[in-house]
Amino acid sequence: MAIDGVVALGPAAALFRSLGDPTRLVLLQRLAAAEARVVDLTAELGLAQSTVSKHLACLRECGLVDFRVEGRQSFYALARPELRELLRSAELLLAATGEVVALCPTYGTSPAEQVR
Repeated sequence: MAIDGVVALGPAAALFRSLGDPTRLVLLQRLAAAEARVVDLTAELGLAQSTVSKHLACLRECGLVDFRVEGRQSFYALARPELRELLRSAELLLAATGEVVALCPTYGTSPAEQVR
């Protein structure tokens, strides 16, 4: 029975792994506000075009981001409205727990990394 539970949680674990990268999180937060082109995201976030494109491709493969084509431009947006709710819930949870998660010895970050 425990094995079935672990297998059943596989998709949830994959979802949270896809959200576990700071670059992907900042892209999702930005896209939660409004759709954007890769050129917009690179300029606003100060990231390389290749970095933005790589992470958007990952998020598309996970079904979290989609795009629409207008002429020669592609506009990226969140694929599911539930993702906004998930991001908001995460913000509320982090606000409630303070810095406990950030200080986690396994998944947290050092004070020097938190400044970046």
